[in-house]
Amino acid sequence: MDDWRIFRGQEKPHDRIDDLPDPPSWRDYSQKARRGERYRPSEEEIKMVNAALYLRRPLLITGKPGTGKSSLAHAVARELKLGPVLVWPINTRSTLQEGLYRYDAVGRLQAASLAQKQTGTPKPTQSRSTKAQTPDIGQFLRLGPLGTALLPGKRPRVLLIDEIDKSDIDLPNDLLHVFEEGEFEIPELVRLGQEAKGVKVRPADEGEPVSIPGGRVRSTAFPIVFLTSNGEREFPPAFLRRCLQLRINAPDEQRLMAIVKAHLGEEVLAEAAPLITRFLNAPKSEVLATDQLLNAVYMVTRLKEKGGDQKNVIDSLLKNLRSAS
Repeated sequence: MDDWRIFRGQEKPHDRIDDLPDPPSWRDYSQKARRGERYRPSEEEIKMVNAALYLRRPLLITGKPGTGKSSLAHAVARELKLGPVLVWPINTRSTLQEGLYRYDAVGRLQAASLAQKQTGTPKPTQSRSTKAQTPDIGQFLRLGPLGTALLPGKRPRVLLIDEIDKSDIDLPNDLLHVFEEGEFEIPELVRLGQEAKGVKVRPADEGEPVSIPGGRVRSTAFPIVFLTSNGEREFPPAFLRRCLQLRINAPDEQRLMAIVKAHLGEEVLAEAAPLITRFLNAPKSEVLATDQLLNAVYMVTRLKEKGGDQKNVIDSLLKNLRSAS
């Protein structure tokens, strides 16, 4: 039977999209604000998070893909009522300034040129009005995730610097000064002097624009910083000295059962048991992620209801990540 198939590749246009069941919790965009709610941290993770809270140190989390490194940050932010996690995804081109703030100088120049055309070119004697026509610099400045996390406030923000091991070799060292001092300056505002008082700068999240007196951001509550790494590179000792380190290992059977129960309910545990056994017994040469298991359990329960071919789908979902063949 193929009643489970929404797309069949041979029929005329139809409305079977309406037959889709609710999405799994980890793919439900309406629940983004609840991310981290179903994460089940280990005792070691709880201990190291608390140590990082007390010491005001970044927590460097290492582990294989899919072990929940990023989810831990969301779980902490949710439980401690610290607002949405500020996420800074890292790639080989990421720089410290990108994390702190961005200034669209070209956009401001274009806006000034457009304003000049609309009002007419000012005469030399009208030079004072030119200043009034210059667009507010605050419209072209935006704080990055790191810069937003360092804004002064009563409570700290949670900052997730995701996959730091993908960064350029200099970025970890560039972060050291900011981590130690908890402050930075925006030269474009510093140069304005007293005129910068009325400038409002947008944060990285959906918060209200903020004033930055003197062009310098000074943290009053050091952010809770999570740095994740898939272990693809080593970091310099000076960087590691300023971080606490946590390795998240692959979950055992008991924890996998708890994860499945949290996401899909206790009623699916019996059907999930063979898949969990298969997941745990996979050869050490294979790489499997926990979300692959969740995908497989979700599809097994849905295919059983619809009478679909479970084996072929499950084999595809539990495919070794180390090989694309």
